[in-house]
Amino acid sequence: MKVVVLAGGTSTERDVSLVSGSQIYKALLRNGHKAVLADVYLGIDECDEDIFEKDKDWAEGISGVTEINPDLDAVKALRKDGGKSFFGPNILKLCAMADVVFLALHGANGEDGKLQATLELMGIPYTGTDYVSSAMAMNKSITKDIFAAHNIPMAKGVRLVKGEKDERKVPLPCIIKACTGGSSVGVAVSMDESQYEAAKAEAFKYDDEVVIEQFIKGREFSIGVIDGKALPVIEIAPKVGMYDYKNKYQAGSTVETCPAHITDAQRIKLQSAAEAAFWALRLSSYARIDFLMDENDEVYCLEANTLPGMTPTSLLPQEAQAAGISFDELCEKILGMAVGK
Repeated sequence: MKVVVLAGGTSTERDVSLVSGSQIYKALLRNGHKAVLADVYLGIDECDEDIFEKDKDWAEGISGVTEINPDLDAVKALRKDGGKSFFGPNILKLCAMADVVFLALHGANGEDGKLQATLELMGIPYTGTDYVSSAMAMNKSITKDIFAAHNIPMAKGVRLVKGEKDERKVPLPCIIKACTGGSSVGVAVSMDESQYEAAKAEAFKYDDEVVIEQFIKGREFSIGVIDGKALPVIEIAPKVGMYDYKNKYQAGSTVETCPAHITDAQRIKLQSAAEAAFWALRLSSYARIDFLMDENDEVYCLEANTLPGMTPTSLLPQEAQAAGISFDELCEKILGMAVGK
């Protein structure tokens, strides 16, 4: 098949997306597909009819993820046309020439339903869940409302909009999150008043809404869900600090154990909650659901990732591997679900 892998974009997870995209692109080539990897924001210079036949390494120059999130102003300055549109030169034309678009985007404008809606209007098949479920899962406040309606276990919390009075309904210690952020950008734990105000100010840099939740001390887990069925559970244990941007993408920063060393009862509890969260958000295809478990074995669902990372350190590929699914097979399975929609 002719496949366009879209990556990059303008979110704080841009660099992660490019690495995910390069890994997917290489897997598709190994699987025998004709693939083109393109930065959805920067676009491509030319888009001839024979573009899928060209002998070109579209992943050339893409390296690993650095310890800090990208300078988006510098990225936007690279657009020769001024960058008024999210779509770079020739991107929509390229997508229309493909049999399917493989979405390797993470975060705002790639994972929040806007891109998915555009492709649907154009009649272009794409990987992952649809635009409605993408939008619901991307917004942590909406996700909490849906989880509450479906009795999905989660931490107590409130939404706070920039400029409105903060009535401090969540006691310290607490955790503050940008409402539509990803890769733990704009997320911080607050143990005292000064940390609280600093964390709130930082989160508001990324979003006009934040979610403030009770701080849950416990073990962190993640469960991939493919077509409604949970994969093996992976445990995430950062060597220093919380599971932030650096610890997620710098090799050796975090101990990841898959399958997690937990009892059968704990595993069933986590996997069942992951599948319930998947269906509550009306997700399809695949996703990754993140959890905390406290010392009393109570589980708390943190969020759902509808386009989870596919980098060398990403969790979903590790979970798939534990289930006997290689990275190339995982990409093919995801692609197959998109074509079969």
